[in-house]
Amino acid sequence: MEKIFLLEECKDAKTILISGHVRPDGDCTGSCLAMYLYLKKALPTAKVQLCIEEPSEVFRCIQGFDEIDSTYTVDSEVDTFIALDCDKSRLGEAEEIFAKAKKRINIDHHISNKYGCGDVNYVVPGISSTAELVYELMEKQYIDVEIAKAIYIGITHDTGIFQYSNTSPNTLRIAAELIEYGFDFSGLIDKTFYEKSYTQNQLLGRALLESIIFMDGKCIVSAIDKKTLEFYNATAKDLDGIVNQLRITKGVECAIFMYATGNLEYKVSLRSRKYVDVSKVAAFFGGGGHVRAAGCTINGTFYDVVNNISGQIALQMKAYEENATQEMK
Repeated sequence: MEKIFLLEECKDAKTILISGHVRPDGDCTGSCLAMYLYLKKALPTAKVQLCIEEPSEVFRCIQGFDEIDSTYTVDSEVDTFIALDCDKSRLGEAEEIFAKAKKRINIDHHISNKYGCGDVNYVVPGISSTAELVYELMEKQYIDVEIAKAIYIGITHDTGIFQYSNTSPNTLRIAAELIEYGFDFSGLIDKTFYEKSYTQNQLLGRALLESIIFMDGKCIVSAIDKKTLEFYNATAKDLDGIVNQLRITKGVECAIFMYATGNLEYKVSLRSRKYVDVSKVAAFFGGGGHVRAAGCTINGTFYDVVNNISGQIALQMKAYEENATQEMK
């Protein structure tokens, strides 16, 4: 997709609203805050507002965190709405504001959002993260250490700290440029990616202890029910990272982690190592995401959900094995 000139698109806007998807992860949070800081600096006469659901406290290290409006209170007409890291269907309470904005800009990298949902779109599936795209659209004279930190966090979280297959040579070049701004990049990774609270470690332990290996050891699944969340006085944010830990189990190609969000309703996170495209699995159930990391919401019992998801995974595994057999002949 042709690159857009972001400041040119925003130059006449008196009010700019930035938002991202519900349950914002590292890429969404980093991208939104980087864009917020950038536009406030580059367009000082514009009123810039950031409206997303409250992110995890681990991202409080990013400047501007306390200026996030999670009430979605907009007291004037929005000239330009910038939707980051999602299509309009995942904007949550911001979707109605998006629909009424005079101009809508969509910047995303999800394969499930092929064409974009804005009047102006910059959607590049396969790129490591929306944070990488945001960086490409920024005029470098306005980037400072705080903006660089926000972008770096976004990229590291959506690449699994540069481990996922969406990490390209260009991704690493950008990371190198970012750390030249002089922030403690290793400390940021520890703080936002690895460090866990005692409650998070307790839940991780429960999830690992109660996990189940199936499909000849190629899949692993675990779940946390509402009763367990209530026992630990925990929220969904305390479950971050569990699916990634399941994924690195020896011999596992695909990891499934789910937690109850209602009566017979589960939020499902999917991760894969090499060949299962979990974005296709998630899309089959109305979700989406990346090739190696995706999610969806499914109704049913624990066993219903596992059976339905594993059926879609099995189709890809069978196709992969058949192709491998053909190549050997």
